Amino acid sequence: MSGAAASGGADRLAEEFSQARPRLVRVAYAILGSHAEAEDVVADCWLRLVAADGQEPVRDVESWAVVAVSRLALDVLRSARVRREQYVGPWLPEPVVAGAAGPAGVAGADDATRFGGDPAEKVTLDDEVSYALLVVLETLTPPERTAFVLHDLFGVPFGEVATVVGRSPEAVRQLASRARRHVRSRSAWSPVDAAEHRRVVSAFSTAVLTGDLAALVGVLDPEVVLVSDGGGVVSAARKPVLGADKVARFILGVMAKGGPDGQIAQVSVNGAPGFAVYRGDDLVTIVSVTVAGDRVSRIDMVRAPDKLPHPAAGDAAGD
Repeated sequence: MSGAAASGGADRLAEEFSQARPRLVRVAYAILGSHAEAEDVVADCWLRLVAADGQEPVRDVESWAVVAVSRLALDVLRSARVRREQYVGPWLPEPVVAGAAGPAGVAGADDATRFGGDPAEKVTLDDEVSYALLVVLETLTPPERTAFVLHDLFGVPFGEVATVVGRSPEAVRQLASRARRHVRSRSAWSPVDAAEHRRVVSAFSTAVLTGDLAALVGVLDPEVVLVSDGGGVVSAARKPVLGADKVARFILGVMAKGGPDGQIAQVSVNGAPGFAVYRGDDLVTIVSVTVAGDRVSRIDMVRAPDKLPHPAAGDAAGD
C-alpha cells in the first residue's frame, strides 16, 4: 500500500470513529455509570481499532467499535463491582450535567419556578439515559446490564450482543428479558411528561429555597427515598433516608449547614431538571430528582468530589 493510500485510510478511520464517538461514549456510560471511565474505554477502543484495521480494513467502523467498546466496558464493570462493594456509603453513578459552570445563574426563591433559560428546557427526558434508570441498572448483573443497554436502549441485535457477553443469542434474550422486568418493576423506565416533571421539580425547589417544611413534605411521595454519595471524602448520609418527613428535614438541614454562602442553581442532570449546590464559588453537590406521578419519589445527592463536573464539563454533557 502506498503512503498516500495508507494516509487516506487513516483519515477515513479517524473521521468515521469521530462521527461514532458520541454514541460510543453513551453506550459505555450506560454500561458503567461513569463518564470518566466511559471516556477511557472509548480511548482504548480507538487504539484497538487502529491495530485491527492495520491487519485487515474495518469496513463498518461504528458497528465494530460498538462491540469493542461494549466488551471493554463489561470488563471494566466486572472489576468495578468489587471496588463498589467496598465503597464507603452508597455508590451513585456519575451524573452528566449541563449548565453547572458556576453559580452566576443561581436561582432565588422568586425565580425558582422558571426553567425557560435552563438547558433542561431544550431537551426531552429521552435524550439521555436518565439518572433514575442508571441507579436501577446498578442492581443488575454485569451481563444483564450490558444486554439491556445494548438491545433495549441502543437497538443492537441480539446476535451482536451475544458476541459481547460471550453467550448464545437465546441466552442473551433471557438476560435482556430479566433485566427489562426488573427495571420496569422499579418504575425507572416509565415515560415522564417533561412539563409535569419540571412543574414538580419547580415546586420542590421553591419549597427548599424558602425553607417551607410543610410545602416540601407535600411535594414528596410518602415513601420517597434520598441517597447521598460522599465517597468517604465529604459528609453524606451513610444509609438511605426514607419517608417524606425525614427526607424534608434532612434536605433543609443540609441547606442550613451551607450557611449564607449556600446557593442553588438549576441544571440539567442526564437530560432532566436538577440542581447544583454551591458553597461560595465551589460546586459541592449535584442533585437528581426523580418524579413519579405528581410527586418526587427519589432524590440522589452526588457529593463525592471526583464525580462532580469541572466548570467545563457541562459543555460535554451532550456527547
